[in-house]
Amino acid sequence: MKWMSVQTPQGPRVGYIKDGALQPVDASRMQDIVEGKAWHDAGQPIPLADVKPTLPFAPRNIICIGANYRDHCIETGLAIPEKPVVFAKFSNTLAADGDAIAWPEGFTEKVDWEAELGVVIGQRAQGVREADALSHVFGYVAANDVSARDVQLGEAQWVRGKSLDGFCPLAPTVVTRDEVADVQSLGIRCLVNGEAVQSSNTSEMIFSVAFLVAYLSRAITLEPGDLILTGTPAGVGLGLKPPRFLKRGDVVSVEIDGLGSVTNPVHGAVARG
Repeated sequence: MKWMSVQTPQGPRVGYIKDGALQPVDASRMQDIVEGKAWHDAGQPIPLADVKPTLPFAPRNIICIGANYRDHCIETGLAIPEKPVVFAKFSNTLAADGDAIAWPEGFTEKVDWEAELGVVIGQRAQGVREADALSHVFGYVAANDVSARDVQLGEAQWVRGKSLDGFCPLAPTVVTRDEVADVQSLGIRCLVNGEAVQSSNTSEMIFSVAFLVAYLSRAITLEPGDLILTGTPAGVGLGLKPPRFLKRGDVVSVEIDGLGSVTNPVHGAVARG
């Protein structure tokens, strides 16, 4: 199923896509669906043209994996990691489809795009085996791990350069695991102003989704609603020759086969405070 959180003339609703429309359900928030709570259809389907998608859900944790695509490591000159590179983004980074990407004036001059597959945990995972890991996944979502490269690479850790307000746009739809035949065989793309700058496949991942869930669960108890961003493929602005970064007026989109897309305008540097 493809789940959405939307704004309607009658207020916020949660529902799933059916025959080109949104079928509302009686759950008050997407987290209830992710946790497996009972739900029922509530009311008539609403044409998708009559709803405004909002942030699909609010993750408890956003756990990120760096340098997880072979082609990305090659383009940036990184050694293929022997273990996953783990960092975090904070909840202030969350943004919905259509929200503007902006950053404080004078803070960064190198804002980059990163098309990523997001994994939504649906069942508690604590020390799970790789063979059982996917059974703990609720579904998947397309995401953009927006990054201030000069800050990220100029400090001893990556978190500050990755955690600016609105630096984690999520697609409107969360697609349940049963609808994805092979999560390690999905086309993944990023377009800037309609130009494909990233075009790869999740088969390029160094560490699979199942491996990552198992690996993380050995140290961190993963709970329903946690989000894992699984890394980005080749084609980031930092890896282009010459490098290219987002600027005011750009429009950036992330697409993943079967999962949908997230598109955001770039407002660029803005005065704050």
